[in-house]
This record gives sequence, structure tokens and C-alpha cells, in this order.
Amino acid sequence: MKKGALLFCILLLLTGPFAMAQVNLQAGELALKLDEKGFLTAITHLPNQQNYLATDTIAPLMQLVIGDKKYLPAKATWNKASQTIRLFYPDIKGQADIKVSIRSTHLVVELVRAEPKQLLDAVIWGPFPTTVTKLVGEVIGVVRDDQVAIGIQVLNPKTLGGNYPNKEGTTWERGIAASKYTWGSTMQAYSINRDKNRTVDAWVGVQKNMPVPALKGESVNGSKLAFFSCEEPGTLDRLGAIELAEGLPHPTVNGVWFKKSPYFGKSYLISSFGEKDVEEMIAYTKRAGLISLYHEGPFRTWGHFELDSTQFPNGRKGLKEAAAKTKAAGLFFGVHTLTNFITTNDAYITPLPDDRLSVTGSSILVSAIDASESELVVRSPEYFNAEQGNELHTIKIGKELIRYRAVTKEAPYRLLDCQRGAFGTKPTAHAAGSVVGKLFDHGYKVFFPDFNMQREVASNIAQLMNETGVNHLDFDGHEGALASGQGDYALEMFAKDVYDQVKHDFIAGTSTSKTFYWHIGSYYNWGEPWYGGFKESMQQYRIDNQGLFHRNLMPPMLGWYLLTASTTLPEMEWMLARAAGYGAGFAMVARPDALRKNARTGLLLDAIREWEAARNSGAFNADQKERLKNTQLAFHLEKIAEGRWKLFQYEQSPLFKREHFIRQPGEPTHSLFEFSQQWKEQPLQFRMNAEGKEGKIGKISLQVDDYYEISLPVELLAGESLVTEGKRQVQVYDAKGNHRQTLTLDRDLPVMVPGKHKITVDCQFSEDEKPVLYFQVSGLSKEETVTSAPTR
Repeated sequence: MKKGALLFCILLLLTGPFAMAQVNLQAGELALKLDEKGFLTAITHLPNQQNYLATDTIAPLMQLVIGDKKYLPAKATWNKASQTIRLFYPDIKGQADIKVSIRSTHLVVELVRAEPKQLLDAVIWGPFPTTVTKLVGEVIGVVRDDQVAIGIQVLNPKTLGGNYPNKEGTTWERGIAASKYTWGSTMQAYSINRDKNRTVDAWVGVQKNMPVPALKGESVNGSKLAFFSCEEPGTLDRLGAIELAEGLPHPTVNGVWFKKSPYFGKSYLISSFGEKDVEEMIAYTKRAGLISLYHEGPFRTWGHFELDSTQFPNGRKGLKEAAAKTKAAGLFFGVHTLTNFITTNDAYITPLPDDRLSVTGSSILVSAIDASESELVVRSPEYFNAEQGNELHTIKIGKELIRYRAVTKEAPYRLLDCQRGAFGTKPTAHAAGSVVGKLFDHGYKVFFPDFNMQREVASNIAQLMNETGVNHLDFDGHEGALASGQGDYALEMFAKDVYDQVKHDFIAGTSTSKTFYWHIGSYYNWGEPWYGGFKESMQQYRIDNQGLFHRNLMPPMLGWYLLTASTTLPEMEWMLARAAGYGAGFAMVARPDALRKNARTGLLLDAIREWEAARNSGAFNADQKERLKNTQLAFHLEKIAEGRWKLFQYEQSPLFKREHFIRQPGEPTHSLFEFSQQWKEQPLQFRMNAEGKEGKIGKISLQVDDYYEISLPVELLAGESLVTEGKRQVQVYDAKGNHRQTLTLDRDLPVMVPGKHKITVDCQFSEDEKPVLYFQVSGLSKEETVTSAPTR
């Protein structure tokens, strides 16, 4: 045997070119054993000789699917000459020939032929049950414990992570290449026979019975999978080796695989700006220590991606210059779109709609119509009467788009109140028998391409990036590819088409993670800022995502946050502390107007820079990270030297609540609050909020420990708040968080010592609507120095 050759041992129970066989396959540290019926009987990690196959269930190498029924193999044979396993399915006279290839790090199985070709709907690899439960990577198809990783890898977009659903409409799950159970886990993949006309429930069942035309040549043949095992700490390196060996996407930045690069998990800035603002935005991005300046919406149209001339009057030349300036500053430059969503003002729609627009279904025009007819009679109401996923009520006949109000429930089925020549198309006469297609649309008031046109849209994005040098792109709205009716395959192909055609390094995110896309994606950044402040907007969702990222070797990311004209430093540091605790990056949405108007912009950007520098340099230890995750604690970070910071931790009393109530004449009206101070001696610090829709609170006073009285000469309207700052100052903020007033007290706030305290709060409520007053004391509980970890 030549040097470096691999052990590939086949134990034949019978002789001949296709003999009944028990097959033993070894590749790297993995050994698989297949019995004479085509079922795995062992998944062994050779270094520890442990079999990780769960043995109380079955593990077919491949199942065949016809209709809603799955068929198991009954017999397996081995052809030594062609290195091929043949599986037999006697119930359907079926057969699957699977080519085996041995690599130094993994084993490859490829379906080269499956029968009955015309009847076959899909094939399923597995499921392969294992005893591993600790870390089940649902996206990447890898399961891990403290010592070992066992995994599969899909090796092309037609091989999808998951267990073939009865209707391909896919799922909203981030990934299903591996699944966790109480007894262990499974790994699985599937491929669909797309080389025949089908009907699917598209977009996770939103569009029912959508006819999907065949993709010529796209059968299940060629479905391809890798198996591997390795020591758990080497999992990421092993996946990278498989990418290189199998020609999978392996994106690099400056020659370094992104998943091992210094940019992994780093934060970036999102903004809306024009050519004239780019130098200013570069300066903000650099000051904040972020890696990319990402434009949130530079396009006038989606589909052909025409630029908004108010932002980029010089068109793509202006965009190219902006990208070049940003790159010269050492930053990435990104643009945002929604994958394959097509706006109604794009050339794919107007004035001549493209024949490749996706339709949910169609009928036949029963009677001829002229160019002004406002009612159309169709043979069937199906598709036109859909209430869900029918946002634009638009049909296509020839080169005319027509909008309608409704379709009658009984024959003759009439489309009512038709608006002819919609979206700038031309009203035209149409003959009886003309095809009436219901366009696939969305609540964002857009249309979608079919699969073939989708590939052109992907090329349009790649062309834009090549022409301008844009090197940062989110596949946001990635689920739009589902409108083609080709399920997860369309999502995977859209990203791959862009990746394959862009000629320079770029980084990419997604709104919908899938198994093959893992090889392309740089990060997965879920969590939107539009539903509340830093603490409120999807915060638990953001935190829950961190487990998914960890299981799937994705960079930890906390999602998008919004810096407004009124954002305060405590708000920003509340988020930055969470990011440091989870070791997570984020996107900061900060538009020019907000950055210019916020008097604290410099402080906010400096805080982002220092927290990110500390996080990315490994300055926080395990204990500190756990405390930084605690949303009941507040933190402040100050730089004291290069690579050294002072971390201040603040604790809070319970949140006290004072409501309006009626007392007897002469009875005190104050509320008494008691708490135990755990932090060291320091001046009293507190916050008050007036919660409610209307009304106001005035004549606010406090008495501390029965001796120290404080009067606050201010009225708080509903929604407003005040915060003490230092020994005498009080800052007042309006309902939108904008700074309204600074108060200076006539004497210092009292010093609070550790131990029990009581504070009485009194106030007067407005005569009509009465807000609720919330009160909370805070204090510095810990002060420590953190230092960058030594570089290796």
C-alpha cells in the first residue's frame, strides 16, 4: 500500500461483483458498518473505539420516497470494482446505487442512480441516530460531547439538511440537519426529484397547491453527503478541511478563512447616507471601532438594483467611490436589499412585466376582453380567492398586469373592479383561453421571480458588487427564495449563485440559516431594534439565539440596535455589557441625523470602541462574563491605559411603585420603601419614572432614613424620567428619552452606608389621569481592572 493510503476494509460475505455484503468503511477517525440490508450497525470513533450509533432504532443508509410513503431498503450489495453500494427496495422495484469515496478526513457517499426514476419524489439519507446529546448542531448536522464530534455534511445545494417533509414548503426552523431527543440525536439529509412537475405548499404553507414546473436534469442523482468524526476541539478545523477537499464555498478575507479570521463575530455600523456623507460616516465608524459601514437602503428598485439618485446622484460611480473610500479606511462597505424581492417600480415589472415572475397558480380567461373591461371571467376561483399572502391582488395576462378587488364565490367566477394596466403596464385586449396567472406577492408590496429568474437576480447582485467593490451583503429576506416553489434548495442556490460570481472577498449575513449556507455565511445577526429601547426590543430572543450559535459554530451576535438622538450612555452600556458577557457582536443602526443631534454621540461611540476592544481582546474572565450577562446589573467601562480598563459594576434595589391613593384627612400620604444596601458607602443615586399615558406628577420629595429630606423642583409628565448624577445634579428626560432639563440641588445627596435603609417618597398627582411613579436606588458594588489577554 502506498504511503498515505487509507484503510478501506470491506468484509464480503459472498463473492461476485455485486455480492451481499457487510461493509466496513474507514476514513480518518471514523468507521461505519453497514449490514446486508442496507442499515448502519455502527458509527465508531476509532481513537476511543466507541460506537455512537443508537441501537434501539433503525438507521437506513437511504430511504426512497414516493408520494407520502417512505420505503426502507431490504438488501444491500457491494461492487468492489466501482466502489458502489447498491440498495434494493422490492416493494417498489426500487434501486439506489451509492458511490463511496474515502478521504483522509472523511467519507463521501454519492447517489449516482435511483429507480424508479419517474415515480421517485425524494430520497432521504438516514436518519442516523446517535447517543450524543450535549451539543446538537441542527444547522451544520454535527453532534458533539466533551470529547468527540460526529457529523454529516451536505456537499451540494441539492442535498438539504433535514428529513423530507410531505409537502416541501420547508419550515421556519433555522436548521434540521440534526435533531435532539431525550435518548440522543439524529442526523439526516434529503434531496427532491425536481425533474418533474410538482405541486407544493410554498412559503411554509402560505400558498397552497402551487404548481411548480420541472427543473430539467435536477433529479435526486448527485445527492452527496460526507461522514466524519474527530476530537471535539478540532471540529471547526475539520469542517474547513472538508470544504477544501470537496470544493465547497470557503470564503476568505486577506487569505484567511473567515471563520478563523480576526473579523469573526465583530460588530458593524448600519446607516442611511449619501455620497456627500460618506467621509463623515467613515469617521463615526472608525471612532466606534466597528469593522464595516453598511448602507441600510441605497436602492430605488430591487431586482435590477437601481440606486436612489437623491443619495447617489452619480449612480454606481458614486457608490464605487464611496466603497473605495471606505476600503481605504480599513473598513468593509455594505449595501442592504431583501434578497430576491422585486419592487413594483423595477424593470422586471414595468412597463413590460417579465414572463418569469412567480405565480401561485393560474386559470383560463373564459371570455375575450377589451382593454377597458373591469370584470374578467375565469374558469376557476382557486388562487385568486386566497386571503393569506394576497397583498397586491395582481394577475398577469400576457404583458399586462391587472389588480382586482375580489373574485365571486359562485360561477361564473368574475374578478371584480379590475384596475387595468397596473404598475405602468399597458391595458390590452385579451382573447378567450388566455392564461391568467396570480402573481406571488408579499406584505412589503413586492413580487417575486421564479427559480430561473431568481438566478438572474442573484447575478444582478453579483454584478453590482463586482462593479462597485461592495464587499458586505446581508441575504436579508432570504426566505423570499421560497416564492419560487423550490423550497430550501432555492435559498441555498441564491446565496451560492451570488458567492460564485462575486470576484472579490466579501462578508455575508442572513435572515434564514440553512445547512449549505453555513459554508457561505459570515454571521447570523437576528434581533430587530424597532419595537422598543435597548432593553426591550426582542432582548430575550437575542439571548436565546446564543445557544443556537454555540451549537452550530456560528459567531455569537446579538442583532441590530438603534442609536437615536436621545440614546444615553447608560442605555448603550447596558447593551455593551450584554455583548461582552455573551462574547457577541452586534449591528448598530445609527443614522446621520441622530448622530449629529445627540449631544452624547462622542461618548457613545467611544464607549462602543472601548467595550468592543476589551471584548475582542479577551479582557473579561469567566466570572465577569457571567455577571455581564445579568440584566439586573449595570456596568460602566473606562480606559486607563492601552489594553487596560476599569470595570464598574452597579447593583439596584427592588423597583418600588407609588400609586395615587386616598387617605383620611391628616394621615400622611407618602409611601415607605425599605431595602438592604449590599454595596459600599457612597452618595445616594436613584431613578424615577412616571409611567402612564397622560397626567403629571409634581411636588416630589424624599426622606432618607428619617433624617434627610430632598425636594425635587420639577414636574414629570407621563412617560418622563429623572436620574441623579453625581452629588447634586439631576437629569430629566422627556417621554421619548430626550434630555429636557438639568437640576442642581441645593445640597449634596446623603451618603448611604451598607445595611438596611428606608426611604419615604411623597408627591402630588394631577387631577385627571394619574401616572404611576416608579422609584429605584442604585449603587456602585464592585470596581475591578480588566486587561487584554496575551496574544498567542
